[in-house]
This record gives sequence, C-alpha cells and structure tokens, in this order.
Amino acid sequence: MSKIIKIDPKIIALILKSLDGNGLPMPFVQEIYLLKTHIAGTTFLDLEEVEPTLKDQELLIFKREPTNKSDKLAILILTESGQKLGYVPRDQNSIMARLMDAGKILFGKLEKKEWVNSWLKLNIRIYMREI
Repeated sequence: MSKIIKIDPKIIALILKSLDGNGLPMPFVQEIYLLKTHIAGTTFLDLEEVEPTLKDQELLIFKREPTNKSDKLAILILTESGQKLGYVPRDQNSIMARLMDAGKILFGKLEKKEWVNSWLKLNIRIYMREI
C-alpha cells in the first residue's frame, strides 16, 4: 500500500458542506460539472488493496503539485482518507490547475472502476464548487 497523503480537513469540509447525504448539491450551492476523464498513472501504483474500498460517486480530493518534476501543472487525485489514486491526465489539467491556483475548489467523483488486465481504470467526473 502506498503512503497516505495528509489532506487539509478544511478542504474536505468545504466540499462536503456543499453536498447532502445523497451526494447531491445543496440548494444555492454551485457545483459546476467540468469534464469526464480517467485517472492517469494508476499503473504505477499498487491499488489492489484500495480498489475494493472505492465506491460509486465517492468523493475524490484534488491537490495541486506545482513542484512535480514531470508536470508543473500536475493535479494529484486522492481518496478522502489520503490514498493516492493518480493524476488528472496531463492533456486535460492546464485550465484546472490555473483555476486551483486562483483559489477555486475542484474535486472529483468516481464514476466507474474496472480492471483491464493489471490496469485499474478509474473513470471520474470533475467538478468545481462555487462558494
């Protein structure tokens, strides 16, 4: 199992505050759907232990990694407990990284998971929350 990454509880609280018990947006909260994609880099992680715990519509936390040597616009994707799942694909992260750098809250929801041979394919939807 990979290292658990600490997530600022304030970020989780801000995201969860906008959702009701069924994962739907609360009234007067703007949850803006941005795009559907997959999580990149899952082949480089050992996700066999975490996969059974991943549920449909699970909240996924995004964390910018501006010091990432491979990609200065990298956005790390984590479970609420801090388990690293991978990254927003490089060809789709530039606008989202700039939004996050400007203080916008972006997060994901797991849409589908499936094993393709030894690759765990995780499809997600990405949202921005307007406070």
